[in-house]
Amino acid sequence: MPKVKTHSRAKKTFKITGTGEITYRPQGRSHLLTKKSKKRKRHLNHTGIIGKANADFVKRLLRLR
Repeated sequence: MPKVKTHSRAKKTFKITGTGEITYRPQGRSHLLTKKSKKRKRHLNHTGIIGKANADFVKRLLRLR
């Protein structure tokens, strides 16, 4: 039977905290920044926490279950 692979984008996007919460960094902060407002770029700096509704799906992508 072949190995089960982790979703490549998911392992780059999501991180697991020490308490088990899943954090993410919003997309849109890597290039084409000159056309984006200062406020928009500032709000893209903050990391977020995945909600309970999506937590099971993300864990399945990361093969944590």
